[in-house]
Amino acid sequence: MPDRFRLTLGQLNPVVGAIEANASLARSAWEQARAAGADMLALSEMFITGYQTGDLILKPVFLAEAEAALERLVAECADGPALGIGGPARLGGRLHNAYWVMKHGKVVAKVLKHHLPNTDVFDERRVFAPADICGPYRIGPLRIGSPICEDAWHPDVAETLAETGAEILLVPNGSPYHRGKPDQRLNLMVARVVETGLPLVYLNMVGGQDDQVFDGSSMVLNPGGELAVQMPQFDTCIAHVDFVKGAGGWRAEPGMMAAIPKVWEADYRACVMGLSDYMAKTGFSRAVIGLSGGVDSALVAAIAADALGPENLRCVMLPSPHTSAHSLEDAAACAAALGSRLDTVPISAPQQAVDEALAGLFAGVAPDVTEENIQSRLRGVILMAISNKFGEMLLTTGNKSEVAVGYCTIYGDMSGGYNPLKDMYKTRVFETCRWRNANHRDWMRGPVGLVIPERIITKPPSAELRPNQTDQDSLPPYEVLDAILDGLVERDLSVADLVAQGFDRATVKRVEHLLYISEYKRFQSAPGTRLTSRAFWLDRRYPIAMRFRDPG
Repeated sequence: MPDRFRLTLGQLNPVVGAIEANASLARSAWEQARAAGADMLALSEMFITGYQTGDLILKPVFLAEAEAALERLVAECADGPALGIGGPARLGGRLHNAYWVMKHGKVVAKVLKHHLPNTDVFDERRVFAPADICGPYRIGPLRIGSPICEDAWHPDVAETLAETGAEILLVPNGSPYHRGKPDQRLNLMVARVVETGLPLVYLNMVGGQDDQVFDGSSMVLNPGGELAVQMPQFDTCIAHVDFVKGAGGWRAEPGMMAAIPKVWEADYRACVMGLSDYMAKTGFSRAVIGLSGGVDSALVAAIAADALGPENLRCVMLPSPHTSAHSLEDAAACAAALGSRLDTVPISAPQQAVDEALAGLFAGVAPDVTEENIQSRLRGVILMAISNKFGEMLLTTGNKSEVAVGYCTIYGDMSGGYNPLKDMYKTRVFETCRWRNANHRDWMRGPVGLVIPERIITKPPSAELRPNQTDQDSLPPYEVLDAILDGLVERDLSVADLVAQGFDRATVKRVEHLLYISEYKRFQSAPGTRLTSRAFWLDRRYPIAMRFRDPG
């Protein structure tokens, strides 16, 4: 009989700061592993604390609670499979991102993270100390090497583990989603397998945490890069993987093969999960939005209905004298299609009151954008009042194009606790609406079918803050604007680079100027779902007060 080893993988959703709840989740998964006859249960990076903790991990009482919970798990999970679980470890006065491996009431290994990421949304060098590469540990017949997350993105840790006797690589991760990330991970992990000749288990967590969404997509690769197990994207899951030792070494037997969704579905699912978990983890179950009859608020309403259920979403129409009849009709049609409540609160009387209050001070000064912004801010006041009164989180609805160039009113339509569209350009908003109308999945709590009326998608976008206004009165066409922003934000291109691609120099310079002067608005904006590797906030950190302009 060849040697066998059963490894149970817990692709789960720990909550930052919920130490005892995370420990309970770990014990439950361990019980399932024991019932399945597993030799080991593996959980993800920093599981006991949740991930990412930021500076919370530096708080002594928090760190002590996490370490105490891990020590309790050592005793509570003594009679059964080994347990591998991510958590902090203090050694020699230094704090490490560690992987605790416990068996028979003892800690048999504390693997310490070697490469600490300090790019994109990560700032681990701020809170953790790097460690020397740790060697493999033995569980039953198997010597396991565990590069922790970033350690597997570089060849040195895996190669060292292979050279020091590891027979498989188990990689615990806290790897957040962005567009194209599953393919990127697969390519890197295949490279580690090819370099070492070892099977590799890539174990990721799931769940939303502030702006980040951890999307699972855990997998097992055999020597040569063959995919033996593919766990689902975004879903929590327990999988039992059997390894068999033959003449050529250890190999995983074929197991679960979940399909990874296409990008349009993955982006939408990330928005739904990001909102759902943000609400749940901050103590909210109901949301309110200003439903204007425009495409952005309609898409946020659909995301909220799918995340929370239509019955937990309140839509509010706040018409002014400039609101068109078709906007009123479209907002009503969208709310009805979703099955959500729609309230109407006109702002004409509050607007008149503010105008009268300012009449003396503004006498002799021509109306301008000030009066437009008053309308937006009045809507923010009313929506926040509804939020406060009924305990419903206000969702803001600005897309990435608007947020980039400041085509949004601070303390007005930017008011709210979360923005599902913060990292979605306007051109993608239109296509995402079409995708949702044409598709329904089991994880969506909203209804099947056309939930965003076609006219909302096809009519010219307008803030309706003055007569006959359209967005393109103030901005380039969104196809042009988004292409320029893609260059400036996503790819850090120069003005000259974009002009060489055929864009008008004056238009590029204007967009660049708007991008830079709007930084202060973004600094005060609500968090929102990260969909790209250049999302505003942690991916792209620019100063507010600065005078650089590209001379190109």
